[in-house]
Amino acid sequence: MNNDGKVMKMPTPSIESVKVAVRVRPFSQREKNSGSKCVISMHSRTTTTIQDPKNPEHMKTFTFDLAYWSHDGFQVDQDGVFISADPNSIFASQRDVFHDLGRGILDSAWQGYNATLLAYGQTGSGKSYSMIGFGANKGIIPNVCEELFQAVENRERNQEYQVTFSMLEIYNEQVRDLLSRTKKPGGLKVREDQQLGFYVEGLKSVPCENYAQIERLMEQGTKIRTTASTNMNVSSSRSHMVITIQFKQVFLDRDLTKQSSINLVDLAGSERQKSSGSEGDRLKEGSRVNLSLTNLGNVISALADAAVGMKVLHIPYRDSVLTKLLQSALGGNSRTALIAAISPADICYEETLSTLRYAERAKKIRNKAVVNTSTPMRESRAENSKLLLSCGNSRITEQPAYSLAEHGLGPRAQQLTWAHLLAQARKEWQQQYAAVAQERQMVKTSPHLLNVNEDPQLTGVLKYFIQAGSCDAGQSASNAITLQGLGISDKHASFTNLDGQVAVTPHSKCKVVVNGVPITTKTRLQHLDRIILGSNSAYLYIGFPSERGNEDLGRFDYDFFQLERAAAEGVSVDKLGAGNSGDGKADPSVLAVFQDYIKLMPLVAEANQMSEELKKELKMELKVKNLASSDSRGYDLQKEVMVKVTNQRTHEVWMWSKAKFINRKFLMEELYQRFLDGEDRHVAQEDDPFWDPAEAVHLGSAHIWLQSLAYCMELEEQVEFLNCDGLEEAVLHVHVTPCSPAGQACGEEDVVTDPWELLGKRMDFQIHIVRCLGAQWLKEDAERGIQMGYRIYDLPHTLYTKPVWKVVNPQIDESVQFTALNASQDFLNYLQTNALIVDLWGLQEGCTALSCSQPGLMVTGEGHILVDTKKTAIVMDTGQTTPTQTSELYLKLLKLERETELLRNINRALREENVFLRESLEKTGPSQQAHKPPDTQKIPGMATDREMNLTCPQRASYDGEFAKALKVFYQSMNVARGQFLKLRHYKPPEDDHMLRPFVHQQSQMLRDFGDLLESSLWKLKNDVALIVKKKRGCLLHSE
Repeated sequence: MNNDGKVMKMPTPSIESVKVAVRVRPFSQREKNSGSKCVISMHSRTTTTIQDPKNPEHMKTFTFDLAYWSHDGFQVDQDGVFISADPNSIFASQRDVFHDLGRGILDSAWQGYNATLLAYGQTGSGKSYSMIGFGANKGIIPNVCEELFQAVENRERNQEYQVTFSMLEIYNEQVRDLLSRTKKPGGLKVREDQQLGFYVEGLKSVPCENYAQIERLMEQGTKIRTTASTNMNVSSSRSHMVITIQFKQVFLDRDLTKQSSINLVDLAGSERQKSSGSEGDRLKEGSRVNLSLTNLGNVISALADAAVGMKVLHIPYRDSVLTKLLQSALGGNSRTALIAAISPADICYEETLSTLRYAERAKKIRNKAVVNTSTPMRESRAENSKLLLSCGNSRITEQPAYSLAEHGLGPRAQQLTWAHLLAQARKEWQQQYAAVAQERQMVKTSPHLLNVNEDPQLTGVLKYFIQAGSCDAGQSASNAITLQGLGISDKHASFTNLDGQVAVTPHSKCKVVVNGVPITTKTRLQHLDRIILGSNSAYLYIGFPSERGNEDLGRFDYDFFQLERAAAEGVSVDKLGAGNSGDGKADPSVLAVFQDYIKLMPLVAEANQMSEELKKELKMELKVKNLASSDSRGYDLQKEVMVKVTNQRTHEVWMWSKAKFINRKFLMEELYQRFLDGEDRHVAQEDDPFWDPAEAVHLGSAHIWLQSLAYCMELEEQVEFLNCDGLEEAVLHVHVTPCSPAGQACGEEDVVTDPWELLGKRMDFQIHIVRCLGAQWLKEDAERGIQMGYRIYDLPHTLYTKPVWKVVNPQIDESVQFTALNASQDFLNYLQTNALIVDLWGLQEGCTALSCSQPGLMVTGEGHILVDTKKTAIVMDTGQTTPTQTSELYLKLLKLERETELLRNINRALREENVFLRESLEKTGPSQQAHKPPDTQKIPGMATDREMNLTCPQRASYDGEFAKALKVFYQSMNVARGQFLKLRHYKPPEDDHMLRPFVHQQSQMLRDFGDLLESSLWKLKNDVALIVKKKRGCLLHSE
């Protein structure tokens, strides 16, 4: 009831769906370098279509409230603002996005509704650009604030407007106040009140009276966020940022207030678990940031299900800090919009598709927004106790219709209270303005360092001035330049500013890199030099005013630093083995791997530094695995980046995938943060991200080409095992021998000149692993062991040799016989074009050897392993017989099939002969027929007289000679193929002095390779010519 005793009417909620917009950005430089193609198209202002790069015919179209095409069709105006290139362009600028979404937020706020805008998408998709903007291209948040105060300036006389601003960050389930310079251990607490809902206790909320003040607060918050990101060694893309603007309208002549809470949320990067998480790792999901996004997805899914009438028992708001604070924005008292930022690149297809599906679920959510109006007198009587509870707090949830500072005062008293708060804020503003003015003057006159961050929003935020004389830099507070960051010592380096020259000198063994090159002595700095201190703290040196010009500082971004560092270490696209695709451009798949390598370089450096400081004794290094080593055709397939992890004390080795390493690094950061906070960093071994159980390590692969087997010729070779660097890891001695079912090796008389002679026939052969020679793995540690594994054609499982330990040149001597009962065309093609891949595995103390058992393999009655078993697979699908019984049945079945086919052929030939005889009888008389023998048709499986005449001893000898010639030729070809593989894997040395000998060696190997090919072909031609000459002589003699 109101003052007059009348019942107050409750506001009617407005049922509205979440408004969803999608925005696609231009290619990033990294995507351009990777040769990416665009897979996104927008044919209207509401539809977005995505194309599967692996299956271009497969497309999926999504419909949203708005679709913004910002990929191309733009130009830069004189102020640096991106605008449409022509009137017909569909390019959506920052102003276009603000017009649709930002103005909608402002309209809701003026009406008294709570309003929320969420930005969602993978890291680097353009979320922060849409929300904050960059340079002259202001985003939604600054435009909303600016236009809000423009409207306030035109207020009516009897109205008072109150605006407060707060800014927080949620990282790893901890809340940090970005407007407070003091960090509370464990972060600010999220409390719950029956009336207030969830709120952040102790969050600073600053009164503002113009846009310039909000702009300054955002700069201050960004600076604190950058410092925190550097100190904690985490990327800003893994934290959620929330800006809350409390906007209150006091109508002095009507005893009425309207209050709106505007919540602007830039969510953490939404990378899928497969791309950046814990796939294949025993330690699941390393980052609680990802868990908070997962919980947000669960809330959205539950609300979407409820909106379409499905029964939902529970909305899991309480599962994370983020979802607690977003409770009113999702399904509650708020008008909510979501902007989904996506990449256009094919290499981001999976993440982009995931984002679009997420947005599709969000648009089903329905909120119940109400206009937040109240009378101060009602507040003073009914809610005073709640005001006392919540005093001094702020939150991003549903706002009740009262101010936290009022405590039941009337409009005039409220006005005085607000004036008092503004007066206090003005004092702080004056101090800040003086400091900002001083900093801006020093930027113009003094040499300084500018921070460079992976997040463009945080680049250039921190400035460190190099005063005249000498000054130390490091973590100690006594330094003139106090720096934070991983790998930065208390006294890390000294900067000198003398006689118009600035130089840097590292202290002791501290890491300092200038323009990509590590330095150990005093080094003079030039304007725009790039400096990396510690593991990965990057700075751009800005010289004296006389050195400066109108340079574009934007090109010296985070990627520029990393590419320069990689180049100095000798890592390049060429070194990773990128050929070209025939059009002069490098292979896109290798370019993509190179970008992965560049992305992981700083992360590996940081992980090594954490390992060193935590005394974990692990060394991590990047490796590029060539998948061609696992391809039996030897094709240059895609490569992938791996991380080799070595325990320097125990010499244990692990190979981690990119996804596993990133997940582990998340966990390492959490453990390292506990170390920095002085907490107990001890964890159980099974929970330690720096530890893994000992495992078998893949050392390299050897290719044994099987072409000679297709001609029933024996092959004996010593083949190199090549590791991921293309270097020799060991040498394999192997025999591949065609044989009889009883295991008797075939002789020269069994050699065939045409592999198709074997079609449909039984083939038996043995693979004999003799020994492994000179294994580097065993030379490094004599306590280690090795195993080998291989799989041929359609064999369902890999066969492993028995483990051998503590022997540098282990004798293996294991032989396996394989049988193809009815050699198929595909199998014969495989033998002629493919290689047997033998993998070398390293065993270390405590690891489990690879299983030598052969479960599920089909064998013959003699116990030989069956290959080329397509027909057998059909029989096995019945599930009524064991593999051994199936093999015996299959043998009988094949024998019956052959006999049946022979009988059919004989029957067919006899019918044809009958027809011929009948026609002959009709044409000739009985007497003529009696003297003319019939010209019968050939019966398959039965030799004719002419064929018997051809099988003379001379023909047998010619075939034998031809077989010998082929055998010599194929042996030469195997040697040539080995030399060719060597040539392909050799890489130029990093030392320039070794380049000339390397080129000479390569030239000699090419000459030897050419000579071998030429001599092999010449000998084959001569041998064939001699055989043909002899055969012609034999035929002439017989005539």
